[in-house]
Amino acid sequence: MRDSQQAAGRPRVSSRARRLAMVASLSVVAIGEATAGGISLYEVGTADVGLASAGYGARAQDASTVLTNPAGMTRLAGTQVLAAAQLLYGDVDFSRAAGTSPALGSNEGGNPIGWFPGGSFFITQQLTPELSVGFGTAGNFGLAVKYDSSWLGRYYGQEGTLIGLSLLPSIAYRVNDRLSLGATVNAMFGIMKQQVAINNPGAFGRPDGRLEVSDREWGWGLNLGLLYEVDPATRLGLTWNSQVKLDFSARPDFSGLSPVLAAALASRGAQRANLDLGIYVPQGVMASAFHQINDQWAVLGSVGWQQWSKFGKVDIGISDTRNPASLTTDLDFKDTWHVALGGQYRMSQPWLLNFGIAYDSAFQSGDIQSPLLPANSAWRFGVGVQNEVDRSFNWGLSAEYVYGGTLDLQKTGEAPLLLGGRGDVEGAYRNIGLLFMAANFNWKF
Repeated sequence: MRDSQQAAGRPRVSSRARRLAMVASLSVVAIGEATAGGISLYEVGTADVGLASAGYGARAQDASTVLTNPAGMTRLAGTQVLAAAQLLYGDVDFSRAAGTSPALGSNEGGNPIGWFPGGSFFITQQLTPELSVGFGTAGNFGLAVKYDSSWLGRYYGQEGTLIGLSLLPSIAYRVNDRLSLGATVNAMFGIMKQQVAINNPGAFGRPDGRLEVSDREWGWGLNLGLLYEVDPATRLGLTWNSQVKLDFSARPDFSGLSPVLAAALASRGAQRANLDLGIYVPQGVMASAFHQINDQWAVLGSVGWQQWSKFGKVDIGISDTRNPASLTTDLDFKDTWHVALGGQYRMSQPWLLNFGIAYDSAFQSGDIQSPLLPANSAWRFGVGVQNEVDRSFNWGLSAEYVYGGTLDLQKTGEAPLLLGGRGDVEGAYRNIGLLFMAANFNWKF
């Protein structure tokens, strides 16, 4: 049976819904700058956390379909509101190996991720039996890391933040009883900051210098969705998310440089010229399915592709401070594949159990390219529950563990450390893990 019944006439948004939308939108944006964990997330606090993203674009059971597949809004009657909160803990510890230059010290950086809050907000409104609109805010793109200031890899990266916060106005149209189409404008506010230590050449005992760049930019994209309801128990979803360019450009901010290095950089104009650090949030395609087997059981699945080869190819640092020819380094990535499978089990009338497993392939080849991106392939394991208090309100709790395995790091300096190079760093991030804990609250008016 469909989650929504077609309503006659044109429903009006209540003043209570307007107030809730305003408060939730502001709260999501306020905490968004601290949200992190991974480069691209399916987790924004909704029931998809417990499903490990299985059926991402076909579930369409609440207002989060604004993000996952806007075409699904045609299944939601009246006004529906979803507010979600999420807490992430990242366990990403580096262990040095024998190949690390001894002069870099023994500080392994601590845990560069730790705890981060997050959340999302969505609202949908059925205007006619065929036409629905919606809006959402979510931060599902980005990563933030911060190592100890004296960690042994400081010349390759000390701190990095890359976050995308999206505003998502959406529209959906039911073409016929089976086919619905939807579109979302993705207005993304990007926040970028990178910081790296600089090895001062010929200045033994002198503290490290520092290079920092930061910028904030808007980027624009389009998300398109199709939902096909084979029968009342089965639906298929197909979504395409366009590329979003975050055209970061910032003047490098140097501090604590030795006179020799400062003069060398000044002679090359490196202290005044802007660095082009444009990032492309990759386009992606996902096909999803939902099938209600009987009154108790449903199965969900999804398969997707993301074009990480177009992500961006810049990192900051100075490879050889005796000859500071460039402040950026090319990084190469590859496209990724995603697959997920999950289920829903109706334990009783108010209680629904969600569970799922997913895998995302690696976007970096071999040794990871930068300590500011300690992520690659990942397995997701999720579980959650939803409780329907009454016809107008339900809530849910969910948790998901993301296992990233072990990532090797091997960076070889282009010049000796004692002569102004960055030194050799060798080791591994062992048993990388992320834990998501989420709560969602759904109102129907």
